[in-house]
Order: sequence, then structure tokens, then C-alpha cells
Amino acid sequence: MKKPENRPWKVITSEYLARLPWYTVRHECVELPNGRRIPDYYVFEYPDWVNVIAITPRREFVFVSQYRHALGETDYELVAGVSEPTDASMLETARRELLEESGYGGGQWRELMVIAPNPATQNNLTHCFVAEGVERIGEQHPDATEDLSVHLFTEAEVRELLDEGAIRQALMAAPLWRYFCELGEQRCAAARR
Repeated sequence: MKKPENRPWKVITSEYLARLPWYTVRHECVELPNGRRIPDYYVFEYPDWVNVIAITPRREFVFVSQYRHALGETDYELVAGVSEPTDASMLETARRELLEESGYGGGQWRELMVIAPNPATQNNLTHCFVAEGVERIGEQHPDATEDLSVHLFTEAEVRELLDEGAIRQALMAAPLWRYFCELGEQRCAAARR
């Protein structure tokens, strides 16, 4: 399907209100294609992110659990992280994050999808990867701000987490649902043969 016609807004003024590692925001006055103006529009700038659906040779899914202060909850999540300026590609970012957060690596990798966290106010993308056949190849090396526990789940357990709404991070639930849809289609095609 063809994308809709792009109708960008004209930026009249733009100024940074803050430029911190996790809080970079700019205030803009913009003009819409129809001439209307929005005098107070805010854009949050972030680096691109990755997340990884990592699966061992035994078909166990590698998850981490960590506390998320904004919600005040500890939840199960995919391995995820931000692209660093030294990363050569988003795939390299994903491989680095998987090893750092879980100690797992190797396997066969593919990009599953690229999604936008919140294109109304954020300027970044999330690159979602699938890594099949990963194995424990080292120790965790989380960032100083991370307190992670590694968990291995069966396919049925991951589906149960999704069905119950226990994976609350939308940027992780969306690629997991897509992965399971693709898996279902592959299994249906194989059954028809």
C-alpha cells in the first residue's frame, strides 16, 4: 500500500529548552499546511533504540526483568537499549545490548520491523531484531544504572505474558505479537504441505 502524501509543517521558530542525556526537548512554533499555527509544540529528541527477541537453540526466549521507576513496577522485557555513537549499525547495537544485558550472543539475526515510539512528540525509531540460536557466551555487563535479572521462557509462557497484558512496554509487545503472527503463518504453511 502506498504511503499517504507527506504534508510537513513549517517551523517558524525553534529553541532548545533542555539538552541532557535523557531529556532533550525543543520548543517550536509551527505552521500547518492549511496556514494554522501551533505556537507551543514540543519535540523530545532521543537516539534510536533497539530491542531483541532472542531465542536459544532449545526455543527459550531470553527476557530480562527490571524496575521501571515512572510506573513503579518491575516487569519482564526484551533486551533493549540505545544506539551509541560508536555503534557501526543498529544490528551492532542490538548484538552489543544482548551481550551486555544477558550474556547471550551468536545466532542468526534479522531485522523484524522498525517502529516509532511516539511520532507526535519523539524523533526516534526502534529497530526490532530477532536472534535465533543464541547461547550464553559470557557474563552480564549492565550499565551502572541497570539492575537486571535474566529469565528464559518457553514460547507458551511468552504467549501467556502477552495474553495477560504482562508485557507492558508497547515497543516490546508489538514486535512479539508480529513475531508470533509470522510464526503462526509459517506453521500453517508447513501443515498445508
